[in-house]
Amino acid sequence: MRPRWWPRRIFAQVLSAQLLTVTGVTLLTAGSVLAPLGSRLDEQATRRALAIAQTTAAQPGIVHDLLAARPVPDGPVQADAERIRRATGVRYIVVTDARGIRYSHTDPARIGRRVSTDPGPALAGREWTGIERGTLGRSARGKVPLRDARGRVVGAVSVGISYAGVHALLLRSVPGVLLYAGAALAVGAVAAAAVSWRLRTRTRGIELAEIPSLLEEREAVLHGIGEGVVALDRNDRVRLVNDAAQRLLGLGPDAAGQPLDSVLPPGRTADVLAGRITGTDLLTVRDGRVLVVNRRDTADGGAVATLRDRTEVEHLGRELDGTRGLTEALRVQGHEHANRMHTLAGLLELGRYEEAAAFLTEATGLTETPEARTAAAVAEQVHDPLVGALLVGKGTVAAERGVALRLSPASRLPDEVADPRDLVTVLGNLVDNALEAASGGGRLAGMRGAERPSVEPWVEVDLRVAGSTVVLRVSDNGPGVPAEARELVFTDGWTTKEPVPHRRRGLGLSLVHRLAERYGGSARVGERSGGGAVFTVELPEALRLPEGANR
Repeated sequence: MRPRWWPRRIFAQVLSAQLLTVTGVTLLTAGSVLAPLGSRLDEQATRRALAIAQTTAAQPGIVHDLLAARPVPDGPVQADAERIRRATGVRYIVVTDARGIRYSHTDPARIGRRVSTDPGPALAGREWTGIERGTLGRSARGKVPLRDARGRVVGAVSVGISYAGVHALLLRSVPGVLLYAGAALAVGAVAAAAVSWRLRTRTRGIELAEIPSLLEEREAVLHGIGEGVVALDRNDRVRLVNDAAQRLLGLGPDAAGQPLDSVLPPGRTADVLAGRITGTDLLTVRDGRVLVVNRRDTADGGAVATLRDRTEVEHLGRELDGTRGLTEALRVQGHEHANRMHTLAGLLELGRYEEAAAFLTEATGLTETPEARTAAAVAEQVHDPLVGALLVGKGTVAAERGVALRLSPASRLPDEVADPRDLVTVLGNLVDNALEAASGGGRLAGMRGAERPSVEPWVEVDLRVAGSTVVLRVSDNGPGVPAEARELVFTDGWTTKEPVPHRRRGLGLSLVHRLAERYGGSARVGERSGGGAVFTVELPEALRLPEGANR
């Protein structure tokens, strides 16, 4: 549980933690320097005392004076010891005989008395160093044995250095150590503040406890929405891809961390996601799916792209076009039928029975009109209801544009189409482009600057079946497709039409090409003999054959 005094914001928590860490490390470092420094100073003082004691014991006449004189304040041993003490600046130099009786001392009154500390190690022939408290207080001491010419221990020399001086030297070292420690603490505090400030700007002041919740919410949103999301870094490497994007783009779960161009083949989709094609609501086709892509750059140099699937919308739009065309044709026929009935009723009321009979005879022969002939041919040759409705509807649209839409006599399409919507999409796009080209408003007519042809414009649809393969051929007597544009017409977004508000251009033929590839077939365009264009699309496995039939 978080204490009351602990800050709530993550940057403040990081700053506090770093300051505590830096302060603790600085104090430990200073202590680790000062603690051995005191020990080293003690060792240096005891070694110095031992060296002075050794020097004193090596004086030529001190052994002779010790053995020949008595322990008196004005004796020769006291004189030599005081001379050395003043020269070296030590606290005291005490020379004792083999019984521990002083022959020299800083206080002459103590000469002739036994020393207060144990002289045993030195009188036993060993040198000794250490910190002891004697009559002159605490001091760092060094003791050495005093030997005669034959090597026998006849006394000892003890030298003491005031411990107050050693302590003062230690205290004089403390400010320097603390100065360096304070400088290190200041540098650490500045670095901690800089890191915390940057963390604050990057986290935007959120609390530490909020981060797991935000991550869980992000995962739930990304993988729960129906739109695809692809995040890229500044090097166009995939940083994140949600489930919908994997499904729409056909990516695997290992796409994250890989370059975009290595997980997507070259084409419009990769160019749009990478930002090489800019704009809003960009259309692209991926594996037969119509996608709407929007890309937005991020502050770190990367980007986030969203993808929406419009495949079903496009299919429904094509089906709606066919239904609308069929409805319009029925409306026109109903309107004409009402007019004829009104005319027939008027002739009967006027008593002009012969004219009424003749008009009725003529009315029953209306199947000879182009629209009626097209509808009859569609009903006889095309047994799939969706495809048939599309052709009837397009016939009405063609009649309004002054273009004759006809079905080739050899056309045959049974009611065994595996997916009529795909066939409606392909045929609807091809017929729309052919009608625009034949009427003088097509994309390729604009390229050549051609006007409406003087001859009667027409579009012919040919539907053939070979085994389970459906072959669609749509030809027109428009301006045709130049050789240099025959590969470009199937490219995503390629068009020469003027842009229309709220409608995207350059998608129809690209969708036709992708659908043909998905079926394992092909889509191509050629030149018609006598002028015009011929679009041919082969869709293998587009028909459901009876069980056991040989494909």
